[in-house]
Formats: sequence, C-alpha cells, structure tokens
Amino acid sequence: MQTSSGKERTPFHPPTILVIGILAASTSSVFIRFAQEEVPSLVIASYRLSLATLILLPYTMSCYRADISRLNGQQWAQIITAGIFLGAHFGTWISSLEFTSVTSSVILVQTTPLFVMLLSPILLREGSSIWTYLGLSLAIIGSIGIALSDSCSLPIEAACLRELTQMNSTAMRGDLLALAGALSGAVYLIIGRATRKAMKLIPYITLIYAVAAITLIGVAALSGHTFSGYSPKMYMWFLLLALFPQLLAHSSYNWALKYLPATSVSLSLLGEPVSAAFLAYLILGEALPALRWISAVVVLAGIALAFYRPKSTLRGISKIDKIQG
Repeated sequence: MQTSSGKERTPFHPPTILVIGILAASTSSVFIRFAQEEVPSLVIASYRLSLATLILLPYTMSCYRADISRLNGQQWAQIITAGIFLGAHFGTWISSLEFTSVTSSVILVQTTPLFVMLLSPILLREGSSIWTYLGLSLAIIGSIGIALSDSCSLPIEAACLRELTQMNSTAMRGDLLALAGALSGAVYLIIGRATRKAMKLIPYITLIYAVAAITLIGVAALSGHTFSGYSPKMYMWFLLLALFPQLLAHSSYNWALKYLPATSVSLSLLGEPVSAAFLAYLILGEALPALRWISAVVVLAGIALAFYRPKSTLRGISKIDKIQG
C-alpha cells in the first residue's frame, strides 16, 4: 500500500530498522576480537561467510533456483570475481583487528565509498564531482591522524612522525590492512554492480557470499590453518558474526533503502564506527585518545562531504550495498 505522497506504507519504522542494522554491524569488531583469542583471522572470516551462506542457501535454492539458472557466462564471471574481492575485503579487515584499535580499523575500512567514487572514473568511466575529491582529501588527512593516534598523543612529537614515515609499527600494519579492506570492498562493489542490478538481492548475496567463503577457506588452508579443534565458545562467536553483522545488518540496510533516500541511508551508516568504538570502550576497555577521535571525525566528515550534492545539481545517487561491519 502507498501513501498519498507515493511512498510505500510499512508497518515498521524505517529509521528504527536502520538503527537496529547499525547496532548489529557494530557488534562485529567485538565478536571478532573475542574469537581472535583462539582463532586465526582468516579462519574467522571463513566461518563468517560460510555460515551466512549455509543459512541463506536452503531458502535461495527453493525460491530463486530459476533466477540462478538464467545467469550467463559473463554474469557468473562477474559474480566469481566480485566474490573473490569480497573475500579479500573480509580477510584483510578482520586481520587488521589483530594489530590496531577497533576505532582505527572500523573508521579506515569505512572509507570504501570514497574508493568507489575514486575508482569509478577509471573502471566505469563515470565522472566524480569536486565534492568527491574534497571529501577524499579530508579523509586522507584524517586517516593519517588515525595512524598517528595509535602511538602518539596530543601534542604530536617528532618521534611519532618518524615512526609514521618508517611504517614499521604493529598498529600501522593494522591500519594498512584496514585500508586494503576498504579498497578491495570498493572493487567488489564496482565489479558486482552490473550483475546486482539484474538479480534479486537474496540470490545475489548468497552466490557472492559462497564465492567469498570458498576463497577464504582456500587461502586459510594454504596458510596452514585448521578449521576444527576450537572451544565451543569460538563457534558461538562464528555464528553470532554470521547472524548479526553479516545477515541482520546487511538485510536492514537494504530494506531501509526501499523506504528512505539512498543518500540518507549511506550517511547514517557513518554512525557505525561511533557505536563500534563505544562498544569497544565498554566491553574491551579500549582507550579513546583525543587525537583518534578528532581524526575519526575528520574522516567521517570527508565521507559525508563526498556524498554532498547541491540541490540544483542533484540527479540521484546510486545505491551502494553495505558489506562491512
């Protein structure tokens, strides 16, 4: 049913559903940190994607088998390539949490939309506005501040700057892995966009998750990791990761896009790093130094600026499906 304004009526409150999705995504870093007490990061990523795939698979095969059978060779190639990059996204981002703070990791991986905007002119021949480049510049400045915050405090001393240029600290390794997660996530979105437009959401994410899971399992196995022998608590963390940040959060975002402007949904997702940092502070006891918070605000402001469009030139913004958290 639609309202007089033409919008579809829903028994649920879209902003509330969106908040639930953001909170579900915010638990990801905490669950991962607990699982990393025993389990290698690549194994955690493998279980997260594998369990999500297994949960979706029975429903997908019973309701969308015909949609999958109609896929052509080019679409399968896009799905496989995009799935490999999605696996790389989760593998690098989850690994980053071994080395850097939750706040730094989540903020840096949240720059995925900026990489999408930066790569689109190269890979899709789509132009970017001046706001995109201004936002990207601001996010880069904030990212440098986050890197400094892992070993420095205000006022910044010369020794900390030397450590940044040497790029050999443990926290720096984590920050670079988080940025690698953002970049691979952006490539996943760009490659899979054409196929996503031609497919319904459920079969698309089921196939993408399956390819990502297979990719991660292969890399973890080649790295010599084992997938069994962990304590029961670890398997509980795997299941919670699949249910909350992977399935509930992703579904909430895409449901909200049906009732709310894509720009509003995209910008509201910037609340995820804030809530994730707050949970890390409460549950993990992670410190929140001033430099990190200031830098995080700069990064988020850069992302918001990149989404900005003056009303006189606004023509609509393409949806970007959410994958982290």
